[in-house]
Amino acid sequence: MKTAFITGASSGIGRATAVALAAAGFQLVVAGRRRERLDALAAELAPVPVHVLVFDVRDRGAVSVAVAALPLAFQAVDVLVNNAGGAHGLNPIQAGDPSDWDQMLDSNVRGLLNVTHALLPGMTARQTGFIVNVGSIAGQEAYANGNVYCASKAAVAMLTKTMRLDLLPAGIKVAEVNPGAVETEFSQVRFKGDAERAAKVYQGFEPLRPEDVAEIIAFMVTRPPHVTIAEVLVLAGAQSAATTILRK
Repeated sequence: MKTAFITGASSGIGRATAVALAAAGFQLVVAGRRRERLDALAAELAPVPVHVLVFDVRDRGAVSVAVAALPLAFQAVDVLVNNAGGAHGLNPIQAGDPSDWDQMLDSNVRGLLNVTHALLPGMTARQTGFIVNVGSIAGQEAYANGNVYCASKAAVAMLTKTMRLDLLPAGIKVAEVNPGAVETEFSQVRFKGDAERAAKVYQGFEPLRPEDVAEIIAFMVTRPPHVTIAEVLVLAGAQSAATTILRK
């Protein structure tokens, strides 16, 4: 049984990806900050073997300790899904909160690097592996007030491309999936728990569901060895660009 390691697995795309990969025959390492949600996910997926890790991807030391302590049955990670991250605030750059900037850069970029760095020694030793980085349409096109979030996801896009070059000789595939408007806790986090403001983001059209993105990730990582789906942009049916959405 192959092993998939998923960050940000307590909700949204990460949780849906865990469900999709369990259905595809993987055993799972699910990582996040909310143990109760991860434990509930593990119970829901039984009898699929699931190992729960609780850490913040921004904490390099905690990531290293958690990966080093993986039980033997889960140590050979075949697939890494770097999903953890998020947006904080939606302000013009001159009114931005530096603490929001730090959170986005530390989770979206450094967190991805921390987890990848911890798992790469095993993948390179085995000369196999598949890394999927969850980016965003925001990493491909700028939008007003997106500044640091857009920059962090653009960094993910470039990291994915350079990782693919660096890891080719090691037999490790690297890919990126870039969602558009997906209804998750994303907007609640961005707007500091303002549920009313967050709900308006998804009004007047049918947004993507986390399961839509998870199905694509599962498809990507289950292709034959001679196939790499390197990059996917997935938008809601009513969406044609980052902020161009047909609302009724």
